[in-house]
Amino acid sequence: MNLSMAIVDVEITVLDYETTGSVHGCSNEPWQIGMVSLKKGSVDSDSLFESLLKVDANRPFNPHAPGRHAQLRAEISEAPTPQELWPKIMPRLTEFPLCAHNVATEKKFTRLMAPMHQFGVWIDTLRIARKVWPGLSSYALDDLIGTLGLKPRIDVLCPGKEAHDALYDSVASAMLLEHLLAQPGWGDVTAADLATI
Repeated sequence: MNLSMAIVDVEITVLDYETTGSVHGCSNEPWQIGMVSLKKGSVDSDSLFESLLKVDANRPFNPHAPGRHAQLRAEISEAPTPQELWPKIMPRLTEFPLCAHNVATEKKFTRLMAPMHQFGVWIDTLRIARKVWPGLSSYALDDLIGTLGLKPRIDVLCPGKEAHDALYDSVASAMLLEHLLAQPGWGDVTAADLATI
């Protein structure tokens, strides 16, 4: 992983988790993961990946947690655990810089999935958006993609999905980063530069 290369020459894994939310007596758990790769500065439509993640059928979800978990509880209770899914997704999470919108959740659950592994730098599209487009009324991912006119392309890649679906949100974050890198002067920045913003 060469962090000194221009970001448009580096493959990046953009990911998102949807979670149960905190409930008294139960820690927050992921129930869905979505990933997509940014290659040569563009979203790679062939790299889309999504999976439900096992959460015990009796475990309560926070009623305010977003997403379609209520409709998917039976499938979620039969889904692979993060550890069972790990061998399939490990290369994408360990061999490339990682990106998410407001990275704290993704960092936490990626570390919990594989606590003995090292991960690359993290690029936070929330922090970058605040720097590049100061003064916006909202930096929520769904608001940003609407403001920047990115939603139609995301809808093409994720038909039938919407915000707070892990694949949709990972593609939205990737589109946001792609849009940023197309701005004058941003194509030459490195992964290390973006990680330190």
